[in-house]
Amino acid sequence: MEARERTEWMTMRGGARAWAVWGIALSAYVVAVLHRTSLGVAGLDAQQRFGIGAGALASFAVLQLLVYAGLQVPVGVLLDRFGSLRLIVAGALIMASGQLLMAFADGLTGAVIARVLVGAGDAMTFISVLRLVPQWFPTKRVPVVNQLSGIVGQLGQVLSAVPLAALLAGPGWTTAFVSAAATGLFVAILALVALHDTPERRVNTGAAISARKLGQDLRSAWQHPGTRLGLWTHFTTQFTGTVFALMWGYPFLIAGEGLSRGTASTLLTLFVLVGMIGGPLIGVVVQKHPLRRSWVVLAVVAANALGWGLVIAWPGRAPMAVLLILVVALGLGGPGSMIGFEFARTFNPPNRLGTATGIVNVGGFVASLVTIELVGLILDARTGGRADYDITDFKVAMSVQYALMAIGVLGILRTRRLARRRMAAEGVHVRPLREALADRGWFSSERIGKG
Repeated sequence: MEARERTEWMTMRGGARAWAVWGIALSAYVVAVLHRTSLGVAGLDAQQRFGIGAGALASFAVLQLLVYAGLQVPVGVLLDRFGSLRLIVAGALIMASGQLLMAFADGLTGAVIARVLVGAGDAMTFISVLRLVPQWFPTKRVPVVNQLSGIVGQLGQVLSAVPLAALLAGPGWTTAFVSAAATGLFVAILALVALHDTPERRVNTGAAISARKLGQDLRSAWQHPGTRLGLWTHFTTQFTGTVFALMWGYPFLIAGEGLSRGTASTLLTLFVLVGMIGGPLIGVVVQKHPLRRSWVVLAVVAANALGWGLVIAWPGRAPMAVLLILVVALGLGGPGSMIGFEFARTFNPPNRLGTATGIVNVGGFVASLVTIELVGLILDARTGGRADYDITDFKVAMSVQYALMAIGVLGILRTRRLARRRMAAEGVHVRPLREALADRGWFSSERIGKG
């Protein structure tokens, strides 16, 4: 009987039911991104409703990201204990309650609590989707499906930029946020009815939590250099795109580069589309060349650095072609950050995958909240707190991102070396890239002689 159930389970992995379950989980993440980015769309309305300035508005985003990042490890532990279903449902309900509170808040206290709830519920969603994927799909498909999870989820930005913005401009604040809350409630009910942690319909996937086991899992996940390599990967690739999309992209394009709101919205839509196209491509590369993942990461970081370098070095405002290069480069950051979760998955056993994934997910959001705050502080220092920014102010402020990139690259190189040393001790030798390319004729004496 047990053998037959195992065979049936294996045949369901990757089939139509697996895609249906993944689609339901992904819908919860799409709505989570809608909730996450709703404040950016409602920024001007929020300033008028609560009587706050741009600095206080930026602090709302920082607080939300701080809650999100701070809960990643505790949520990862809970995920290993209770499974994806329970956390996805709980996250959707918590975010819906936050949006409902925001709909009727008329003071800062209510608004702050609302964003804390959104950050807390958001923290439960994405890593729960990632943990679901290996349960439902064959190992060889996991990198591509994970990329699809991260990228398709960004459609939530489109939901906040189009229908939510339309509701804010039409019926108004309360209707817009009540509608967002209702959407969250709907996906919670959908997940509760149709989502399962595994094809075997198991829900409770882990042992009971104890202080000793919690300490062991956290210590084991953190001590493996592969987990830390994932954290630094996420830290370095994810933050600059998040800062652009979540807070400073619109002000930079409109106040700095002098674009219209419509053109700025088009560029941010392109940012999402690039990620959706690049994600599966990067997933295929990672799937075919798992021992070269860190080189893909470094290439993405180099693209981000080059994109910003062109804009910052350009005299005055950059032409549209240069801004397109920047947006395309930033769009690759999301797919690049997903490689961090691949490091967590392949270097950790299933019983601590949630914990390891939570550790990795801290990286990019910590870098994002630090950068958002630093950019705001630099802008305030240059303008005396006024909102009359020019392109030079933004160039100086955005340059702070290079410090975060440098820290991240150093972390990647160090932990990659440690991870390779650990793999060699376990009998897995990773040949240097130059040697591998030489075997294919890339660095043969004939090629080098020909220049």
